[in-house]
Amino acid sequence: MNDNTPPLHPLEREQLRAESTLVVTVKSSEAFEDDVTDSIETLDRGGSVDDPPTLSFTSYDDLMETFTPRVLDLIESVRRAEPESINEAARIVERDVKNVHDELTRLAQLGVVRFEDEGQRKRPVVPFDELVIDLPLDPESGDSAAAAP
Repeated sequence: MNDNTPPLHPLEREQLRAESTLVVTVKSSEAFEDDVTDSIETLDRGGSVDDPPTLSFTSYDDLMETFTPRVLDLIESVRRAEPESINEAARIVERDVKNVHDELTRLAQLGVVRFEDEGQRKRPVVPFDELVIDLPLDPESGDSAAAAP
């Protein structure tokens, strides 16, 4: 198994442990770019950005293809059971190891899951207590309706 997720700096790891909510939303590329630009400008002026960690998709389809019921079950199971390895996570959800590995790797690339090296094993960890899915009714206007899985 080869995980291409870059290792986290210890300060990044601590910050992730401190966060309890991941917000998942749908935004246009332009809106996402505007938010990033605003945050950078705020930091340049010496301000702080205390927004919760956010994962943005550019379409409802992308969000729904990523967070299928099976994937949400896997995230919840890893969070609850704290498996010691990917193999153990696959046993918990009663699924194929390769499939679970692929899904966990994709979730790690998105920042939803991280891997901690435990000798030869990679232990999947969900660093969030809550996943909040924020679905804008009109992605361009900023109006939204929130839902949690």
